[in-house]
Amino acid sequence: MKKLNSVQVAEIDAQHIWHPYAAPGAPAIQVVAAEGNYLTLADGRTVIDGMSSWWAVCHGHSHPRLVNAAKQQIEAFSHVMFGGLTHEPAARLTANLMELTRGDFSQVFYSDSGSVAVEVAVKMALQYSRGIGKPERTKLLTWRSGYHGDTFAAMSVCDPEGGMHSLWQGVLAQQIFAPAPPVAGTGGHAEYLAQLDALVSDEVAAIIIEPGVQGAGGMRFHDLELVAGLREICDRHGILLIADEIATGFGRAGELFMTQAAGITADILCVGKALTGGFMSLAATLATEKVATGMQPAALMHGPTFMANPLACAVAAESTEIIKEGHWRTQVANIESWLKAGLANAPGLSRVRGAIGVMEMDHPVDMAATTAAALDEGVWLRPFGRLIYAMPSYISTEEEVARICRAMIKAGECA
Repeated sequence: MKKLNSVQVAEIDAQHIWHPYAAPGAPAIQVVAAEGNYLTLADGRTVIDGMSSWWAVCHGHSHPRLVNAAKQQIEAFSHVMFGGLTHEPAARLTANLMELTRGDFSQVFYSDSGSVAVEVAVKMALQYSRGIGKPERTKLLTWRSGYHGDTFAAMSVCDPEGGMHSLWQGVLAQQIFAPAPPVAGTGGHAEYLAQLDALVSDEVAAIIIEPGVQGAGGMRFHDLELVAGLREICDRHGILLIADEIATGFGRAGELFMTQAAGITADILCVGKALTGGFMSLAATLATEKVATGMQPAALMHGPTFMANPLACAVAAESTEIIKEGHWRTQVANIESWLKAGLANAPGLSRVRGAIGVMEMDHPVDMAATTAAALDEGVWLRPFGRLIYAMPSYISTEEEVARICRAMIKAGECA
């Protein structure tokens, strides 16, 4: 079939394609190529992908090692069902995940996206509660300003009022919410943890959080002492701790995993996004031996058609191999220092953690105006709410990060 030209793409998109969080017909900018940190647009412009394409493309677009891994695997086979079958890419990826997580986990369940990884984690927690003779434990406890995805169990543990899913109140499962955690550096840990501890009822199966960084719920940072405190609360009550590190995992926030930086191990760990270096969709839910052996039924009652897709696993195995080599540590540390310098005089309230830079305005931003302003500076950004933020890929240079910061500030001026 002959490829469509850019005019045809624009017409079909405008008439028939739904984009996330947008009504039909919402304008969209057409990309024709992506390499390294750059997107080539249909109008000929080349712009920096300041979002790492929703925080996933940590090694840059079209990384030659990931491309080669995909080519080698697709020449062998691109997909087989995982029910009753297995393959080398899944085993190799699993070995890498076991090494990166220090042997803290015994089982890995693969799925297609981060939201589904959270769904799987919830099922694990509920089946574990049944397995230990606590079937009354059917709820999850979390804190406000969190975000865990767009599927129904995941939505139920997102912020019920400030998040994107308030539309579904009364439909979603009713979970238990603590106030949002104190902002990093403000203290009050003991008082906050005591308040959260008081919410643990006989119905609670697990606490689920994004450790260190709350992402799409508000791009808020909190101290890791809170994460360690939650581990103690879970241990004392005999409930599970679920860590959603889909956004923070593999170095994004300056640590390999924020739970490791907090000195604790979650019972269940969700990863995604950078798992394949943003090359394609894949996520994983890791469980400790305690969880895996305690569940009833013993089989995890979930089975995505494309679970452990060999092509995705091959790419993820290579992406995690790059992570294992450790260059990200210096890269992310440099990006953090460059973001701090570039946003030092930014409008609004700025904050930086690892390769995450955030400007928070005192009012909701005009998405169209701020996006256009950033594009004028040669940078693709996707603001939301009161936030203008960037997550540069790990290969970003000092000049590229400086340009991203200039684009953020320019966007803030017309927000």
